[in-house]
Amino acid sequence: MNLSRQLAAIMFTDIVGYTTLMGDDEFKAFELLRKNREIQKPIIERFNGKWIKELGDGILASFQTVTDAVLCAGAIQQACSRIEDLKLRIGIHLGDIIIENHDVFGDGVNIASRLQTLAPVGSIWISEAVHKTVANKRGINSTFVQEEILKNVREPIRIYEVKIEEQDWMDSIRNKTTPVQPKIIPEKSVAVLPFVNMSNDPEQDFFGDGIAEEILNSLVHLKELKVAGRTSSFQFKGRNMDLRELGDKLGVRHIMEGSVRKQGNRLRITAQLVNVQDGYHLWSEKYDRNIDDIFAVQDEIALAITEKLKISLLDKDIELITKSYTNSPQAYELYLKGRFNINRRGRMILSGLKYFEEAINIDPNFAPAYAGYADASCLAAFYSFFPAKEIMPRARESAYKAIAIDPVLCEPYTSLGFYYAYFEWNFNESRKNFCRALELNPSYATGHWWFAMLYLSWIEADFKESQKEGWIATKLEPFSAVAHGLQSINYYVNREYEEAVRIGKMSIDLDANSYLGYKMTALAFVGLNKIGEAIEMMQETLRKWNRFQWSVFDLIWAYSHIPDYEAMKELIDELDYRSATEYISPCNRGLAAAWLGDPDRAFIYLEKSFEDREPMLLIIKTWPIVPDYLKEDIRYQDLIRRIGFPN
Repeated sequence: MNLSRQLAAIMFTDIVGYTTLMGDDEFKAFELLRKNREIQKPIIERFNGKWIKELGDGILASFQTVTDAVLCAGAIQQACSRIEDLKLRIGIHLGDIIIENHDVFGDGVNIASRLQTLAPVGSIWISEAVHKTVANKRGINSTFVQEEILKNVREPIRIYEVKIEEQDWMDSIRNKTTPVQPKIIPEKSVAVLPFVNMSNDPEQDFFGDGIAEEILNSLVHLKELKVAGRTSSFQFKGRNMDLRELGDKLGVRHIMEGSVRKQGNRLRITAQLVNVQDGYHLWSEKYDRNIDDIFAVQDEIALAITEKLKISLLDKDIELITKSYTNSPQAYELYLKGRFNINRRGRMILSGLKYFEEAINIDPNFAPAYAGYADASCLAAFYSFFPAKEIMPRARESAYKAIAIDPVLCEPYTSLGFYYAYFEWNFNESRKNFCRALELNPSYATGHWWFAMLYLSWIEADFKESQKEGWIATKLEPFSAVAHGLQSINYYVNREYEEAVRIGKMSIDLDANSYLGYKMTALAFVGLNKIGEAIEMMQETLRKWNRFQWSVFDLIWAYSHIPDYEAMKELIDELDYRSATEYISPCNRGLAAAWLGDPDRAFIYLEKSFEDREPMLLIIKTWPIVPDYLKEDIRYQDLIRRIGFPN
């Protein structure tokens, strides 16, 4: 006999009036049962649930998190309400269950079943255990109904009714088969896809991506035109998708696609603007040019889009579209390589730094190259590739150089927002620069997610505003794994672990190689005390990302909850050994010492982090991985005072 016990959210659904319908019209009853099954199965899967079994016209499912169970119930009720005669009652309870041969038993199952029986038609009733978990969750409202003594349950159960608000952020997880109102897609809307690399050299991929990104950037400022975000558009690179489906996913009526073949200094570029509804080519062109003409070709393509979509252009709009930041094709090509590499993150950031530096050396007046260098420098310090004192001053210098050349570029202001917060600890100046970046370009998703996480969440601890700002970023880039991974952090830091897991898994769904998705889902599992699942995911992260130091520290944190001091010390020894040849975060080394119960050693490392002006040090204010006993130490309070966090 294979028995196991675990804590789970149990959901019971039941069709109202099914027995009567079965007596009146057996065929109609079976058809209704089939529709119910077809609706519920994909929704349960989409919310990370496990379909356990059918019990007549009832369905039993379990979930790892209460939030998933409640949101799933709301989606099911919404879908079923649009089917004639398909009315449900739903009950949800959080409790211990016993699993035997893929079946479940126990009070958790019994209480969920009883709640479902008591619920009114079309309602979701939950126990107090569920209510306590979802109270104050965004988009979920629960109201006390009554206290009831349930059959075969010893203690009275306090019962609540839950209602789910319709929210934009739920669109990305709503079941595709759920009937919803059609999206309102503006007629004047376009997505620019990466141009296909037709060269024999796969290393030339950066060029096709770069052409698309530059065309996109030249159009994004036009208020009359909706332009799909770069990350979301590029998410579909290399996929053979129906254009109508692609347009629906990106929320646009038109797709700009093309190809590029680069041989030496010669280019062959093809481009076509397609109406996604009927596949009609509104415009197409082929260019056989020298690489020196690349800027003119990009201008022609961007202007063709505005002409065919009947966009009204002022003189300043034309000036922005045709604006050229460099006359050097060599500098431009290096800049494209830099952007291509830092978008891939990880150690490719270091390659990006090198390419931006080479571009600047060729053209010292190339503003976007300076902005790229500032961006890459901030990322390199953030990921602990360099000591901050070694590289952050260069980030500041490059950002101000970019602004001196072109004061309306938004990217360098975002870099300065990071610089002032995470190096100078000048938080007023940081906020001012983040806000200036978003004022210049409200559609700059990177600016929104950096401001949300790095400032509102970690510095001001204004979690409501950080989450709101994070959802703006995901709305701008709905298919960005990075945007969702960073939004998961905003919920994790506020101890909303179930929501952090849900959003972290969305990040992984969007990109199976989303480092942030893996990291934050695993850390949130620790917060939910699902240590086994956390350790398993962290070990996979170590394998996938070549034992990146952040992942080693995450695993030490998880082992501290068992606790497995031997495993912790082995990992700490590994990092000590690696510190001879690479920069290892002193902040994380200090926290690891604290997890081992050594506060004196912890503060030696935290003081080193302070002296280094390490960006990672600023997590000590809000992150759950800082032990409570450490926060009570006068040395911690002194550290917080010296950093000067705003109240």
